[in-house]
Amino acid sequence: MDEEYDVIVLGTGLKECILSGLLSVDGLKVLHMDRNDYYGGDSTSLNLNQLWKKFRGEDKPPAHLGSSKDYNVDMVPKFMMANGTLVRTLIHTNVTKYLSFKAVDGSFVFSKGKIHKVPATDMEALKSPLMGLFEKRRARNFFIYVQNYDEADPKTHQGLDLTTLTTKELIAKYGLVDDTVDFIGHALALHRDDRHLNEPALDTVKRMKLYSESLARFQGGSPYIYPLYGLGELPQGFARLSAVYGGTYMLSKPECKVEFDMEGKACGVTSEGETAKCKKVVCDPSYLTNKVRKIGKVARAIAIMSHPIPNTNESHSVQIILPQKQLGRNSDMYVFCCSYTHNVAPKGKFIAFVSAEAESDNIQSELKPGIDLLGPVDELFFDMYDRYEPVNEPSLDNCFISTSYDATTHFETTVTDVLNMYTMITGKTIDLSVDLSAASAAEEEY
Repeated sequence: MDEEYDVIVLGTGLKECILSGLLSVDGLKVLHMDRNDYYGGDSTSLNLNQLWKKFRGEDKPPAHLGSSKDYNVDMVPKFMMANGTLVRTLIHTNVTKYLSFKAVDGSFVFSKGKIHKVPATDMEALKSPLMGLFEKRRARNFFIYVQNYDEADPKTHQGLDLTTLTTKELIAKYGLVDDTVDFIGHALALHRDDRHLNEPALDTVKRMKLYSESLARFQGGSPYIYPLYGLGELPQGFARLSAVYGGTYMLSKPECKVEFDMEGKACGVTSEGETAKCKKVVCDPSYLTNKVRKIGKVARAIAIMSHPIPNTNESHSVQIILPQKQLGRNSDMYVFCCSYTHNVAPKGKFIAFVSAEAESDNIQSELKPGIDLLGPVDELFFDMYDRYEPVNEPSLDNCFISTSYDATTHFETTVTDVLNMYTMITGKTIDLSVDLSAASAAEEEY
């Protein structure tokens, strides 16, 4: 361990593993350490015995739930947009060869007490029971505008400058009612709250286009894909990439202590009496607690079930977004479900998650609207964790700290954080403008 590295990465969460892989591909000498004896950190996947130990102490799970090793229960459940940034990163780095994916069956939104399929195109808008007849026509016109919009072609802008026009002003031009605005902003554009309504409309239009492009990519029931065997496969895929390019891995390294020089810059990491020197340190918030601040809490329920979520067309994998306004909350609630069809549970079993930014300390009552959608459950676990963000200045201390995972059940915010960190560390921007249609090697896996 007594060597010098360009970068030492602490923690094997997904963000840290993606960065380790990208930096190794760039030719940097990387040492990757974790105090745990497994990959994934807070974003790991647990088998049934591990799940029981975490939430029920030493109890052994009941036999009727099936074999422990058939379960892969994500601690940070998230789907990937089929045309999104994470997929582009996977293809850019060729990590797709270590993973297999499957499309997610359904994308739904909660409105007026019911679950509805999310309409993403002008034709789906015409069929959606979310809207009345006249509202459908208005929504269809808005969807056509979004589908035709090309940032580089002013002829498609219809005289509107979306860099100054707010989302609220753009939608007002089409006369859409609040409930329609709700599902467009939260279930299509995947905003987490209503701040986007007073921000430039260009971001919302780009997000809507990403949704419809992702939906079209596999002609499935949703724009999402998800790895077989759960998200624990992703950190390991990027770890293998790093190793291929010379990265060194050390698990079960207790008390990884970051060392600083006289100027306050990170210069190494000490564990078990040995110090590895480095120029930069990348880590999750738990390794440098004096350089982060708490920004909230995530509340989550994990359910094991023997049936699909009711009213989702018997979907074996599904996301349901419950917009804040529908629940009288300050932020959205998310329901995520996957099953044996993605190899995360034994045949006939389903794993569902209800997630939200915690707005109270009563986790059970707060998550009740989402739990009520699940129907009968075999087992139910509750979890809550604090979220942190860095407050240091990396240019002064050479420490690059990720932000804790949010409550969303999609990856777009996660990858944005990773790519921003990559740019801070290297001064470069990754070109992810790959031709996804040409990435046939990856397509075969889906």
